[in-house]
Amino acid sequence: MSKKSRLAIILTVLALCFWFLWPSLSWYVRTPKDAQALALGSLEKIKDYSSSSAQKDVEALKAQAKENPDALLTDDQKWLLKAARKNYKAMGKEAPSPMTLRDALLAFDRDELTELIEKRYRDEILKNKNYYKNSVKLGLDLSGGMNVIVKADLDAVVASVGDSSIDVDALKEQALQQTIETLTSRIDRFGLSEPVIRQQGEDRIYIELPGAAETDQINSIIMGKGILNFRVVDSDATNNFLSQYMIYGDSLFDSKGKLVDASLIPEDCEVLGFYTQDDYGLDLLNTQMPYVVVKKEVLLDGKCIKKADIGQEQLTGRPTVNFELDSEGAQIFGDFTAQNVGTGIAIVSDSRIKSYATIREAIPTGNVQISGFSQTEAQNLQKVLQTAWLDVPLTVESQQVIGASLGDQAIRQGVFAILAGLAAIMVFMLIWYKGAGVNACLAQVLNLYIMFSILSAFNLTITLPSIAGMILTIGMAVDANVLIFERIKEERRLGKDRATSIANGFGNALWAILDSNITTFIAAIFMSQLGSGSIQGFAVSLAIGVCSTVFTALVVSRLLFDFNTEAVHKQNISIGWGIK
Repeated sequence: MSKKSRLAIILTVLALCFWFLWPSLSWYVRTPKDAQALALGSLEKIKDYSSSSAQKDVEALKAQAKENPDALLTDDQKWLLKAARKNYKAMGKEAPSPMTLRDALLAFDRDELTELIEKRYRDEILKNKNYYKNSVKLGLDLSGGMNVIVKADLDAVVASVGDSSIDVDALKEQALQQTIETLTSRIDRFGLSEPVIRQQGEDRIYIELPGAAETDQINSIIMGKGILNFRVVDSDATNNFLSQYMIYGDSLFDSKGKLVDASLIPEDCEVLGFYTQDDYGLDLLNTQMPYVVVKKEVLLDGKCIKKADIGQEQLTGRPTVNFELDSEGAQIFGDFTAQNVGTGIAIVSDSRIKSYATIREAIPTGNVQISGFSQTEAQNLQKVLQTAWLDVPLTVESQQVIGASLGDQAIRQGVFAILAGLAAIMVFMLIWYKGAGVNACLAQVLNLYIMFSILSAFNLTITLPSIAGMILTIGMAVDANVLIFERIKEERRLGKDRATSIANGFGNALWAILDSNITTFIAAIFMSQLGSGSIQGFAVSLAIGVCSTVFTALVVSRLLFDFNTEAVHKQNISIGWGIK
């Protein structure tokens, strides 16, 4: 490999590593602690904070404009200037120049200004939240919190389907993945911190909840049911209830969400909220029809759905949601739609109405098409149809609570161990190998840089065992340099020149380095696949460290030697006592 190619590879790797590491740097270095606390909150909390902060800012801006009507916009209010000019242009008016704060506020009505400011808060917090999602995570042994291992009874899912022709393995995989998605949505909706939820083994789900969490609350959330079903809508009762709701509002409900006056609706009905997703990705009551009265009796169970996907209407091109029912569901649905054209049907999940449609014609085939959505709404409904019907029995196998103080102590000890080990090795290399030791030190720093970048790229979690793997990698990286340096010293003792000694030293050490690191890598891969918990964390960091070690020892260190040979024109090699 030519030196230019080697340099190009190194620069490309360093640039990619910086790209991978940027979310972690942005989160841990550039994001203040108070902003981190906001970003780690649930979407519900983020929404409440953004909304209340926006309202306060609107009041403050109005008070400032009233106190000093001639006050010009400050530098931190330039965003308001841009939006105000856009509004003036939309109204067909010329924007004042220079624009005062009062002029800018006159370009908005109160709701529009509140929404604009809320969007700024929301975008900033969600940007930080995205940094966290794409950064290196700290395990519970470092950050504190609770971990829960949940076992999913996938055999019960297969038994409930009762179709011998299905692909059992594919069904189990789909059931587990959809359960993970449902748990993620449910945990966040209940106001808990940003969860880490991932598959562990074939039928287990590992959940990490940073910060303090109540065990009973976690159990109730995890064991909650998310079954999807179809209900018949009572249109007359819905219209009557909405007319009362327009007058009395939420006073119709008690603190538990139940009707104060049950006589408002028929005895065989209940009132459910009709929800759509807002800009935060949260369920929000539909503004035009916040509540719908549906029959208590379930028309069709969601387990009758075989599959769901998104299509398009042929004439209009508008998105549709298409789902296929099994034979039992097709029979029930076909009979009902044939006798109830014009009747409304609601799709209910977790006691919330996710979609509301009117029967236009009889549907005897079991292939149902629902339209009238935007693309985003169609995707959300498809996800509901795919995930919410699965009744996967879950069992909490273990729970562990770790205090934050223990985590802080572990972080300090882990960082100290890495830095102390790195410093000791660097001192030894500089003393024993003199000038060549500088190459080894630079390779060590780049080795850690590459390791952290790969951890960030794959959103992996750093735990105490992971730190142990890093410390071991530091020693292994030096071992590769020691092999190379000793080979170079042997060549110099034979009287060979600098360039030849370096070339032969790297060549003779190449297979010894590859053999030792390949065998270690194989062992690490098997540990990461067959092990779990702390063993897996140690194995993953060790495997990453082996790859970065080989790269820095054989590519980076070689380029540094060649640079001193050809660019600096050195003849001697500072590589040990008595060696020139």
